Amino acid sequence: MFQIDKTIVSEEILDNDFVCNLNACKGACCVDGEYGAPLEESETTILTEIFEKVKPYLRKEGVEAILEQGTFVKGEDGEWETPLVNKSECAYVIFDEKGITKCGIEAAHLDGAIPWKKPISCHLYPVRTRQYSEFMAVNYHKWEICDPACQLGEELKVPVYKFVKEALIRKFGEDWYHELETVAQERPTP
Repeated sequence: MFQIDKTIVSEEILDNDFVCNLNACKGACCVDGEYGAPLEESETTILTEIFEKVKPYLRKEGVEAILEQGTFVKGEDGEWETPLVNKSECAYVIFDEKGITKCGIEAAHLDGAIPWKKPISCHLYPVRTRQYSEFMAVNYHKWEICDPACQLGEELKVPVYKFVKEALIRKFGEDWYHELETVAQERPTP
C-alpha cells in the first residue's frame, strides 16, 4: 500500500494485469451477483434526473424494476446501489446482438442523449474504492468471472491502473494519476 494525497492505494493495481474480454465473459459482472453497482451519493440525483432520457435505451424488465424499486436503492450494507432485475442483473443492463451486456446509461451517453457516462464504480472496475473517515482506499477487486480479463491483460501487458486510466482520472484528477504513474515507474521490477 502507498499513499497519494488522501488515498491509500493497493499495490495490486500496479502488479496485476487486466483488459476486459467481453467475448469471453459476455459482461458477467453486470448480471452476476447479489448487489447492484455501488453508487456515490451524488450519483443518486443524477440517475433520477436522467432516467427519462435513458429509459428508451433500457429493456422492458429493467424499466419495470426501476419503476418498482426506484432509480437507485439502499443495499443491505446501507450503501446506495443500482436496482436489480430478478435479484441478479443490473436494471440498467442491455444486451447486444451477441448477448454481451452493455450499459444502457452509457449507450444514452454515447448517443449524446445525456452528458454522464455511467456510475464511477462501473467505470473503475476492477478497481473498487471505499471512503473511510480520514482517507479513501483504492483496491483491486479479484473476481473469478474476470479471469479471462486477467489473462488478456497479461498477454497484452496492461496493468490494472492503465486499463482504468480514464476512470481514475475522472475520479481523482490528472495530478493524482500522474503521481500514480510516478510511483509505478519508480517501483523495482519484480
